[in-house]
Amino acid sequence: MNDAQVNEKGKVPYWVKLTIIFFFGWIALYGSRAIVGPLMVNIGAEFDLSKAQLGSIMSIFFIGYTALNIPSGMIGDYLGKKKVLVTGVVLFGGFTIIAGMMPTYVTFMFAWVMVGIFQGFYYGPQYGLSSEAIPKHRITLGSAIINSGMAFGLSIGYYISSISVGEMGMSWRAPFYIIGVPIIIIGLVMLWIIKDKPKAQPATENGAPKQKVKLTFKDLFGNRNINLAYITIFCSIYGFFVLVTWLPYYLETERGITGTQISTIASLMPWFAIPGSLIFSWVSDKIGRRKPVLLIMLPLSLVAILAVPMSESMPVLIGALILYGIVGKISTNPVLVAVVADNSPRHALGTSFGVYNCIGMLGSVFAPTLTGFLSDKTGSMDSGFYFAAILICIGIVASLFIKESNNNNEEAKV
Repeated sequence: MNDAQVNEKGKVPYWVKLTIIFFFGWIALYGSRAIVGPLMVNIGAEFDLSKAQLGSIMSIFFIGYTALNIPSGMIGDYLGKKKVLVTGVVLFGGFTIIAGMMPTYVTFMFAWVMVGIFQGFYYGPQYGLSSEAIPKHRITLGSAIINSGMAFGLSIGYYISSISVGEMGMSWRAPFYIIGVPIIIIGLVMLWIIKDKPKAQPATENGAPKQKVKLTFKDLFGNRNINLAYITIFCSIYGFFVLVTWLPYYLETERGITGTQISTIASLMPWFAIPGSLIFSWVSDKIGRRKPVLLIMLPLSLVAILAVPMSESMPVLIGALILYGIVGKISTNPVLVAVVADNSPRHALGTSFGVYNCIGMLGSVFAPTLTGFLSDKTGSMDSGFYFAAILICIGIVASLFIKESNNNNEEAKV
């Protein structure tokens, strides 16, 4: 899409509009996920669940989410990214409301996994659309702005649950209704704003129809840098979802913090991710490289994760959460997205991002249940944080092997 297409007669450029609405899309995704964290004690008490079973609430959710990432990217590339994206947002908003109505653990889990499935419609089509529309020299910064919606969503979700249930005494089901309605509205706004690529006339070359480029296995897994980005995002996301899922519970049960204090402390991580994401993304775009930035952020993420269980005072714990916010998964993701965008074939952007997020989000499938399992076995949640730290070490090693030129525009094939 060229500048003439993007700039609509002096109005706000299309890519800016797209960045803003996708920012709200990530608020919707992470807001709906975050409401569960502060409610885990309430849900566990009502359904009489162990920590492993509590963790399975988010693991089951992310099984549905992860399973749909690759298909949704492929369907978006074939049928139109806008159709897949808008359908997913409206339906996951609807099922969020339905989940709050479910009377038993089994029916709640069914509705909750449906939320995950329809959230799985989002990632590949969204980043396919944004990568087509955002100018290349602003792709990392644009992705960072979009990704900052995660931070707002996490904080909003935490506060919705803490205030409505912890402070106002509402049922633990109320946050599902409160967040569900705005999500549907966001989906309808997307329907109005997004301009999916029309089904154009067949491309021609020298007057003859141009042969359609077929997607191959090599397109997705034949590039060294993309494979290393897959490994790194898995390790990063695992640690992130240990914190997202269990931090409110950890603060309440092992640090003795209650009420809105839980949301305030837990929200430090996403709020500090916003400047961290923008700064590191700007640096990455400025120098035209991704690897040096990753090799600063990931080791600092490791320090922050280790500091959570090792801290003996609240100021140190707060400092660790702030540090993780600045350099953790939310800030790392735009840089890794740029690695994928730099190395992916243009005809398979939606699918490439779907695969990237699918592999990465496997970390979100394992993190909640495995952390709960380790906690049940050891009697402490500290073991879950230490295991997350081991995986971040693996992500650091993977990033070391990324190959890029000074301009970061050349593909590094195996």
